[in-house]
Amino acid sequence: MQLLHRPLRYVRALGHLPSRSLMNLGELVSALNDFASLSLAESWDNVGLLVEPSPPHTVNTLFLTNDLTEEVMEEAVQMKADLILSYHPPVFAPLKRVTWKTWKERLVVRALEHRIGIYSPHTAYDAIPHGVNDWLAKGLGACTSVPLRPSTAPSCPAEGTHRVEFCTDNSEHLDMVLSKIRDIQEISCLTTLPARVEGEEQTRVSLNCSQKALLKVVALLSQNSLYQRTEILLLQKPLLPHTGMGRLCTLSEPVSLLDITERIKSHLKLPHVRLAVGMGRTLESPVKKTALCAGSGSSVLKGVEADLYLTGEMSHHDVLDAVANGISVILCEHSNTERGFLTELRDTLAVHLQNKVNIVVSEKDRDPLQVA
Repeated sequence: MQLLHRPLRYVRALGHLPSRSLMNLGELVSALNDFASLSLAESWDNVGLLVEPSPPHTVNTLFLTNDLTEEVMEEAVQMKADLILSYHPPVFAPLKRVTWKTWKERLVVRALEHRIGIYSPHTAYDAIPHGVNDWLAKGLGACTSVPLRPSTAPSCPAEGTHRVEFCTDNSEHLDMVLSKIRDIQEISCLTTLPARVEGEEQTRVSLNCSQKALLKVVALLSQNSLYQRTEILLLQKPLLPHTGMGRLCTLSEPVSLLDITERIKSHLKLPHVRLAVGMGRTLESPVKKTALCAGSGSSVLKGVEADLYLTGEMSHHDVLDAVANGISVILCEHSNTERGFLTELRDTLAVHLQNKVNIVVSEKDRDPLQVA
């Protein structure tokens, strides 16, 4: 009876496993783009779907890695992954051919052989709230943070890049000018309203236009002696809250440089980090403000006033500059400041994707540098 009883219990247990419905690749990529808009990525970056198997392609297993090496690719093949989300884009510089000669070409060949797609979010994940940089900031302890380089909305709140406004008291002349304005391409939101200017009844004209159309509008107004009464406003893209590159973190209570170093090592699960102590500072000096940037942070951190810079890597001379300005520097190696985010990402994506796919994190992925 025991031999029969155990299989029956196993069958019943299987019946309680959460059921997963597959997602087609297009649906999943759209959901990933909704999670972190690719418009937030740096202009130089190569993000989004990089390798696509021929359709239709269904995704059951989404495989997460920080770096897609050949060892990690073989792991993904063994895990029967259908889509690899590689934080760093494995295809960055354009490939002129796809052969077996270089390791990056071989990644593409292996992916297509096994019908595995490759998607990379990279700096889009750096920018988003609760992304890589906010995860890194958790290692500091209780603090408030703001982006060092805030992201702007992908478009202006209104159409066009400029707003042009002018007034006139000559209605007949205005009708002719408006007629010519309407003939200009890339003009929008053209309105006329009564206005009182210096006690005189006039008509105020407002319009939005592109940079190209602005030149034609200004020329037209100049020809009709209206330019002296014209205001031109640049339509700024609004800043996105809590979104952007890097973070400036203000700790709730200052802690010593030694203590903050130990916190970071614990958060990143590292036995060692590299530390440069700022001029006039010691290991007991208090740290209140920390500027951080996951990965290679020199371009984002440079010139920021803080007690400490935290990043993966910086050039020798950028470290010297920081130290000379009394700023201490902690370097953890590039991918060590990013990789731990994947575990948090796995759980967040599971909710975002409504548990429709199986999400696994690579166990082979690791930073190429180690202390010998």
